[in-house]
Amino acid sequence: MISKWSGHPCWNVQKALDEAGIEYELVLEPALRRNRTDYERRAGTRVLPAIEFEDGTILREDSKELIERIWSGSDQRLRPNAK
Repeated sequence: MISKWSGHPCWNVQKALDEAGIEYELVLEPALRRNRTDYERRAGTRVLPAIEFEDGTILREDSKELIERIWSGSDQRLRPNAK
């Protein structure tokens, strides 16, 4: 789920991806954690935000850490046109 409320962790990560020019597909998850059973099966947690890469791996961190990783370029998967 990506909430478009200003200051919401999911929206902050989406905004950082947009500003960094990183292409992504937005996948909506249920708003209530208890309903995120499929996501929990894949990620091992019901907490968002997270980024799922093309190879199926899921990167789940607090939004501030994800944003720092996006802006620093420390993760090659989080660079514009990365495959």
